[in-house]
Amino acid sequence: MTAAPPPDRRLGTVMMVLAWIAGLAVAAQWFAGVEERRRNPNQAPLSLHTGTAVEVRLERNRAGHYLATGRINQQPVTFLLDTGATFVAVPADLAERLQLKRGRPIMVNTANGLTESWSTRIDALQLGDIRLHGVSAGIVPGILGDEVLLGMSALKQLDFTQRGNELILRQHVESKHE
Repeated sequence: MTAAPPPDRRLGTVMMVLAWIAGLAVAAQWFAGVEERRRNPNQAPLSLHTGTAVEVRLERNRAGHYLATGRINQQPVTFLLDTGATFVAVPADLAERLQLKRGRPIMVNTANGLTESWSTRIDALQLGDIRLHGVSAGIVPGILGDEVLLGMSALKQLDFTQRGNELILRQHVESKHE
């Protein structure tokens, strides 16, 4: 018959197992953060203010896309810049969480084909310090995920230039005289 290990040894083994579990959880969380930064390298886009413009520089991700964290009506969202999209396209589930009102039904042509969508208006859209108001958008049920396609209804209000792996967005601002 084998004697049971002393209680302090059992406690040490339990503590070591718990430490390994905690270490693995921390490592998994860290790697998830690294992967998210690779997917969206613009989680906190920096803004440069000149006398007449606000400029935001975005880094292209490994897949060649420009993703950036921004806000719609003060709620955080992830934008995928899409110059081929006519308007800002918001996935239906996200539009509901953002409490965007469905307007008239419209038909839109997506990568998945023709689909019924609804027009809407975004009161405030923000990317870095670039702020747009009253932006035409569409609520599109066919878009999977939570990425908002930042289309031309917003981008036409900005100047944008691509240089290498960087996209420079520039909003001209009117100077305020006192």
